[in-house]
Amino acid sequence: MLFSSITFLFLFLPAVLGVYYLVPMKAKNIVLLLASLFFYAWGEPVYVILMILSILLNYFCGQDVKDHEDDPQRAKRSVAFAVAANLLILGFFKYYGFLLETVNAVLPIEIPYRELPLPVGISFYTFQAISYILDVYRKDAQPQKNILYFALYITMFPQLIAGPIVRYADIEEQLRSRRINIRRIGQGSMLFIIGLAKKVIIANSTGAVFEQISAVPASSLSVLTAWIGVFSYAFQIYFDFSGYSDMALGLGKMFGFEFRKNFDYPYISKSVTEFWRRWHISLSTWFREYVYIPLGGNRCSVSRNIMNLMIVWALTGMWHGAAWNFIAWGVYYGVILVLEKYVWGASLEGMPNAVQHIYTGIIVLVGWVFFFSPSLGYALRYLGAMVGGGTGIVDAEGAFLLFTHWLLYLIAAVGSAPLGMRLIGRVIRIFRRNRTKAAAAAVIYMGIFLISVAFLVTDTFNPFLYFRF
Repeated sequence: MLFSSITFLFLFLPAVLGVYYLVPMKAKNIVLLLASLFFYAWGEPVYVILMILSILLNYFCGQDVKDHEDDPQRAKRSVAFAVAANLLILGFFKYYGFLLETVNAVLPIEIPYRELPLPVGISFYTFQAISYILDVYRKDAQPQKNILYFALYITMFPQLIAGPIVRYADIEEQLRSRRINIRRIGQGSMLFIIGLAKKVIIANSTGAVFEQISAVPASSLSVLTAWIGVFSYAFQIYFDFSGYSDMALGLGKMFGFEFRKNFDYPYISKSVTEFWRRWHISLSTWFREYVYIPLGGNRCSVSRNIMNLMIVWALTGMWHGAAWNFIAWGVYYGVILVLEKYVWGASLEGMPNAVQHIYTGIIVLVGWVFFFSPSLGYALRYLGAMVGGGTGIVDAEGAFLLFTHWLLYLIAAVGSAPLGMRLIGRVIRIFRRNRTKAAAAAVIYMGIFLISVAFLVTDTFNPFLYFRF
């Protein structure tokens, strides 16, 4: 079930919120847990069993780590078992087909295998479970004794499918007690509506343009069309993923939870290092806390630090997908970040802001080519088209797309910067009285919601990109 679906917006969410607000506090977690399991089972009921097994595995492993905290070796074995089991489950569903495909390409024999659909959200809830085990071991959090509360932490539907990745320590107290009031519900509703608009108005529209361009062989693209394609994808993936994250944070507020933000206007960055501090913040934080720092971080020799960065980024690429283009994408960013840190970072900081923005934009756009390409060969051909290796500089298709979609790209550019929300705020602040401001805000956000629903009803292109990661 998608957040951006009529079923979710007008049936599932109102029903769950209605029951949730009516029951006493002690029953709210049970209601939310049952709703989350139903939400997950809507598309893939068989994988609910896998999720329940993950809950039981990590719940009892967490208890075992706590029970043997006075025996460091036994506690380490429990942690190692839990982490290995989680990664083996994730690896089987996500990478076994890729591994066999690679083996078949090398060996003279063909090993038959059956492709299994990737359980939705497994990359996210697996990382949450691992962070729980490690936080308990580090004594950054106490193990959850109530298995229903722990199950809710793993399955909570607002952030189950595509994050943000929530550390248990951040919501440990909220699982036991949280405040729900009209102000928080209103804030959550506004955040959800903004996320919905990002998704169905901008992401779906730019995604449709990208789908049209990507259907054409890369060698047949002009420079203009190739750049329109990569800009379209850059806007699509940002508004798709950040829109989903906004909806997740908004839903969390409606249910009384506070999740940390996952995006902070990454396209205004002046370096690639800054970009990755602003993009998918929960994933970057997870790799920093549980991989980079344990490997030694930057408190080591330069050569060791370079190795640490490359390991983290190779793993980041693998996390995103079982394909060589994702691994290449991760290695590409690892190399860029190493060069920024040790070669040209200081020089970059001394350049004009415009130069820094252009540099970062080009690096990020090239990275998206590796990310969206079905193969490394296609990525190289597409990059070639971007610099004139296709059918020339300008063609009729590129000129037509630019002429018919310029307003969409202008809205996307404004919306991907703080200016978009500032404009909405300025319109509301025109009214001086608090009641008038509240009424104006209600009208504006209701208008955005109705426009989003209108797009949703008439649009057949409505995937969430990160469902497949």
